Amino acid sequence: MNVINQTTVTEIILLGFQDLLHFKVLFLIALPVFLIMTVCGNILIIWLVASTSSLQSPMYFFLTQLSISDLLVTTTIIPKTLYIIYNEGGTMSFSGCLIQYYFYSCAEASECFILSIMAFDRYLAICNPLRYRSLMNSVLRVTLVIISWLLSLFASLIILISIIQLQFCGPNVIDHFFCDLVPLLELSCSDIKLLEMEILILCVPITITPLISIVVFYVHIAQAALRISTTIGRSKVFSTCSSHLTVVSVFFGTITGIYMIPTNKKYVTANKIASLLYTVVTPMINPIIYSLRNKDIKEAAKKNIVKINIYN
Repeated sequence: MNVINQTTVTEIILLGFQDLLHFKVLFLIALPVFLIMTVCGNILIIWLVASTSSLQSPMYFFLTQLSISDLLVTTTIIPKTLYIIYNEGGTMSFSGCLIQYYFYSCAEASECFILSIMAFDRYLAICNPLRYRSLMNSVLRVTLVIISWLLSLFASLIILISIIQLQFCGPNVIDHFFCDLVPLLELSCSDIKLLEMEILILCVPITITPLISIVVFYVHIAQAALRISTTIGRSKVFSTCSSHLTVVSVFFGTITGIYMIPTNKKYVTANKIASLLYTVVTPMINPIIYSLRNKDIKEAAKKNIVKINIYN
């Protein structure tokens, strides 16, 4: 007799930061500030690239895609998190929980791919400067971005469909501030070994392969830089890549930190803090890193501000 899996849990209770209630006011002040800074910073970059002719290069085109990923992560997580913190816990429908996880997963997967593409772009520009424009043409860069988003959507959909097939018969309490994959799977009363294997397999093309490709590209870039005879030339190469390297270090560093923290109850608070850095702080500092360390972005911002003042 076949047993049909049936989800009986219709509502998820998210506890948020009940173990850090003495920081409630700080969270309620800081998170809206982070949200505003993230939205304004990333929209500013998208607007500057779209409206400034000097920024119509592949590097800045990929930067706008990174900003879109950051916006998707932040707007998916922070508004509901604020509600949960304010009420010292909150509820979400089971379908809403799955939708939140799906969009969050898509955004994070796309960021892995886009950071890898940006490293590839820097590799072509530095190691093949004479052929760069012909190789990194508009068709290739649009194709790379479309493939990245499609792979992210498809991989996240595979996991989502597998989660839907599980049986959730209770409990329905998640000690987290959003519907992340691990705490969500802990609620299932089905055997999740097959799904865990599926997730590990998908981690190879989504996370491990992009990271390895970034390392390989930057090894070649470093070798090319060391062959440059002048100190000015070498410093120019490293300054060109410094912003991207900083973002890569922060992004993959926080991912590694989260997965290195044990999942048992003893480390729940540490895991939530690490997740907060990963989902809230990182999307906020990405546009800051690129704007503070990039002369083209700063000059474009100044010119557009001057234009706005003239028109007013």
